[in-house]
This record gives sequence, C-alpha cells and structure tokens, in this order.
Amino acid sequence: MPTNSPPMQTFPLVFHASPDQTIAWRDGTPVSVRAFLADVRALAAALPEGGHVFNVCTDRYRFTVSLCATLVAGKTSLLPSTHTPEMVRALASFAPDAFCLHDSDDCAIDLPRFRYPDALRAPADGDGEATVPHIDGARVVAYVFTSGSTGAPVPHRKTWGFLVKNVRAAAARLNLLGDARATLIGTVPPQHMYGFESTVLLALLGGLAFSNRQPFYPVDIRAELDAIPEPRVLVSSPIHLRALFANDEALPRASLVLSATAPLSEKLALDAEARLQAPLMEIYGSTETGQIATRRTAQTAAWELFPDIALTPRADDAGEQTMWASGGHVEVPVPMGDALELIDGAHFLLHGRKADLINIAGKRTSLAYLNHQLNAVPGVVDGVFHMPDESGSDSEPVRRLMAVVVAPGLDAAGLQRALRERIDAAFMPRPLLFVDSLPRNATGKLPREVLTKLIETERQRRTALRFTVPPEHPALAGHFPGHPIVPGVVLLDHALDAIGAALGRRFDACRIESAKFLSPAAPGEALDIAYETAASGAIRFTIRAGERAVASGALAASSETATATATTTTATDAHAS
Repeated sequence: MPTNSPPMQTFPLVFHASPDQTIAWRDGTPVSVRAFLADVRALAAALPEGGHVFNVCTDRYRFTVSLCATLVAGKTSLLPSTHTPEMVRALASFAPDAFCLHDSDDCAIDLPRFRYPDALRAPADGDGEATVPHIDGARVVAYVFTSGSTGAPVPHRKTWGFLVKNVRAAAARLNLLGDARATLIGTVPPQHMYGFESTVLLALLGGLAFSNRQPFYPVDIRAELDAIPEPRVLVSSPIHLRALFANDEALPRASLVLSATAPLSEKLALDAEARLQAPLMEIYGSTETGQIATRRTAQTAAWELFPDIALTPRADDAGEQTMWASGGHVEVPVPMGDALELIDGAHFLLHGRKADLINIAGKRTSLAYLNHQLNAVPGVVDGVFHMPDESGSDSEPVRRLMAVVVAPGLDAAGLQRALRERIDAAFMPRPLLFVDSLPRNATGKLPREVLTKLIETERQRRTALRFTVPPEHPALAGHFPGHPIVPGVVLLDHALDAIGAALGRRFDACRIESAKFLSPAAPGEALDIAYETAASGAIRFTIRAGERAVASGALAASSETATATATTTTATDAHAS
C-alpha cells in the first residue's frame, strides 16, 4: 500500500528575480546570475569523488561557486573554525572521504587536494544555463565546527531549509530582502559562520550581490567601498571598524553597516554611523541557532529578537538559570551560552558569555565589560583581559586576572591609573602585559588557546629579564656596612647584558645617555628590566622591584642600532606577579 509521506519541501539555490540580475562583482566587473549558475554547473561536473568538501577558497566568488557546486553535486561542505593541522586531522577523522577545494598556489593542507579551475566551461546539458536548481530543504549543506570546552571540534549540521529560513528572516529584518541593487562588501572571510551567513548566503537567499574581495586593511576597505556602486553594505567586525576609523580620512558612504563576532561599544557604533553615513546594526546569534536578534547599537542596548523566535528561562539541576532559544528557524530548543536578561517577549539585554563571568572577593563582573573599559582608555589600540585556567598546582594556588594590551604611547603606571577610574580595584589586572599586537583571526576573534600561548611567551621573556644580585657579589663589599645595597654600576651592567641578549646585540661600547637611581636595591631582591626601542634606535629601560622603580635610563643609538628596523618591545611590566 502506498504511504502518505509529507511532500518534500524544496528551495531554490538563488532567490534572484532575473537571470540577468547581478549576483557578484569580481574585481570590479559585474557577474550575472546566468553566468554564476553556469560556473556552478561546470564546477559541479568537475569535482572529484568524495562526499565531503573542505572549501578554503580565499576569493569570495570562488568560495560561493564551490559551495553551490558542492550542493548541486550532492556533497557536503565542511566549515571548521580554524585551519590548523590539528583541526584538519579532526576533519579527516570525522569525514575520511573529505578533500580540500582551494584556489591557492601553495596550499599545504594535509588532505587530498583539488584546485579551483582557472577556467570553467559549462557542460552542454541542454536545459539552459539560467535554470535555477531547487534543493531539498532537509539536505545537509554543511557541518560547521566549533571548539568545545575540551578543545575537541564539535560539528553542527546545517540543512538547506534551516539556512533559507534563517537568512531570509535576517534579510527581512535588515530591510534587504530582494534589494537587487545592494552589494555586500565583507571584511570577514566566508568560511566563518558570520561571513558565511552575511556575505554569501545573504546574497544568494536575499537576492543581493556580493563582492569577491576581502579587504582587511583600512586603505583596502576604503578602496573597495569606492570601487563598488551604491548602495553598498559593509559587513565587518569591531576590530576592523576600529582600525578603519583610526584616522580622519574621508570614507565613501555605505547604505548599511553590519557588525558581529565581538561586542561593539556605543562610541564605536556612533563613529561608524557618522563616518560611513549609514545605520549600523549588530547581529546576535550562535553557531547552533544561527542569527536570532539585532540591535542598532548607537541608539539602544536592547536586542530585538527575530519574529517567531522566543527566549525561555529554565533552571538546571544546580538552580542556575539558562535561556533557551526556540521557534522560527530554530529547529529544536537550544541553550544559550550567554547571560541574557529578558526585558519583554521580544527584547533582551546581553551581559556577556557565562564562561566570561568572574567573581573576585565577592564582586562579580564579566570579561566583556572589562575589555570594553580597557579599550575605551585613550591610547589603547587593542586589549583583552584574561583569567587563566585552574593550574591544579600547589605552586600557583591563586589565579590572577591579567590583561594584554597594545598601547604604544602608554606606560604601565599610566594605564593602571586610567583603569582605576573605570573599574573596581578588585579587577585590576596583575600582571599587565604590553605587546606589539594581538594575534586576532580574520574575523577579529582572539581564540583562547592563541592568547594563552602569547601570554606564556611574554612570561618567558619577562622571566629571562629578571635578575638578582646575590649577597656574596664582590661589588657589595663595603657598600655599605650594616646596610648593603647594590651599586648602581652593577644594576646598569645587568641591564646592558639582559637587553643585549634579548635583542641579539652587544652593548660593550654603547653610550649611556642618562641614568637615574630612584630607590635602593637590596642583595637577593628580585629585579625586573623593562625596555623599549625608539624609532631613532635609542633604548629606554626601567629596573623595578615589584611595583617600586629602582633605576631608569637610556642608551644612545649606535650606528648599528640606528640602521636597524625599530620596533617597540616591552619585556615586562611594572606590576609583575
């Protein structure tokens, strides 16, 4: 007997009204839907065996053609959060038939590799290049991988129906649905969830166009905005926007600015709206739920849920409340990892990641709040607070909140004074580490494991520039009886040796331009050396015992030093733990 199964629901691959509509801009040249579909069909016919495709194409047009060709060919895309060798090994374990689809001359990913063809020829299938494929809504388009608390990659399946409903709801919220004139310009890569949704799928499923380029530096973002005709939508992140507004150079206007991946300050949102002459909308969501809310940050702190999406509080076994998202495109209720406060059925406040909440001396705050205050200090280019993991070691029984900061024009004491004006004393960072830059990824995020590695490197450097002068040192004899102190010349000698070793130079014949001895150093006392190299090649240094300054000075630039490329380096700080 025939079974009464529900009819299969399908959705088109693209939602554009006409095959002659522009779907992409390739290096300033428009590409029609008709031409795009021809490229999709040609690549689908050329793909090798293997059911799973690791798409690492850096050109956004090639990535999108590859995504659609993979779907048309009945294969599934793999979209991990990183491309590290460890992640690639995890992908190979998850999908042994996976191959890497790339567009690079030097791709070294350890999987079977297939290069995107330099020229694609559409197959003569006789049904017309402009025929739009329809995809079963239940088809798994991609597995998006995130890193769980254990560090193991966690796959999340994304069906075509889920993506269509989610992205079209987002397009409607942003007043972009069917706006055939609008072009998306993304500073974020298409492989990450935000870039995937807001620069690729938003174009395909919203009937828009996208630019193939991924401008990263401010000069490139300005050039791309200028090259694409209006109206144009800038899809970016706080780190890219902050860099874009670092100077007062005029910018081409946008019709809309989108931001995600990290909390955006009200000031930065106001700057964006003024400089780009466009409203800025922040997007909220998760890998599990997709996009579920937006807010215009320059006007409100409250987030507005998409229609049909609901947040419901539930208490766990420990009595702690968690918000669950459900309804709309969210196929099953999902617990949210953020601390959310409901205002009403459609609006909520975001208080940061639950994992970011910290409690010190009975006082509670979040790392997101502390990061906001740190980056609001004038002179801070970038910065982040960090709470180390439990060490489990008796030698380090207490975890200490620390901060890593890029602030070339500030010293530790000045930054600490500014932070005391903004945050409770319980959350002052110890230590405060200065670095040249933070190793953020292409979306502006700073993975915890990368930050931890950076901190460990800085700690090793700080330890290398720590010294003590033992009580039996011959220079201490007679200096002074009954109250021995380390002679200034010994302090300077140690400083020259340590800085020279750190820079790989010899300072035997250098000229000490200035030296000040600010407080006595006792034999056996732990002393730290901090230094920085000026553009001229001169080196300024400070010797400290904990937070107490012992000596400071400057070394004149030698002919060798003056010809070297100057970089600013801070090897330790005034608040070493």
